[in-house]
Amino acid sequence: MPNQAALADLSHYPNLTVVLLGLKVRRLRGLRTLLRLGGPISALSRERPEGLLHHETFLWRLDQVGIRQYWRDFDALERFSRSEPHRRWWRDFSRDAGGTGFWHEVYQRGGGMEGIYLNLEQPPGFGQFAPTVRRSGATDSARQRLLRRAAG
Repeated sequence: MPNQAALADLSHYPNLTVVLLGLKVRRLRGLRTLLRLGGPISALSRERPEGLLHHETFLWRLDQVGIRQYWRDFDALERFSRSEPHRRWWRDFSRDAGGTGFWHEVYQRGGGMEGIYLNLEQPPGFGQFAPTVRRSGATDSARQRLLRRAAG
């Protein structure tokens, strides 16, 4: 179909959740952090946790790697993010980002979007136009941020 338009039929995915992630090298040691993450990211793509429909990694900019993931629903994404080794990785990374900055944004087909930015002077995406607020106990998880946005 080189000259024909094709449309994605998403009718089988009413709760589709898309997450965009980025890891930006901010200091020289950030290159080591980025290279160290290559193996686990490749493993994620091969092992396909339950609910992960598609995973792709790309070079966003010379100093930033991007990941786009399509999940069957938010619950599957949340189960993965709270399981090992991801839970441990996020806890350790939140304490020391190893010379990098990190961000992710979540988009739900049924509505709801949220973003979080760690160690970035100028957040990308939503952070380019929407005001940012400090993370607090009430906004620790993506689910809390999504629910807070839906209520407000």
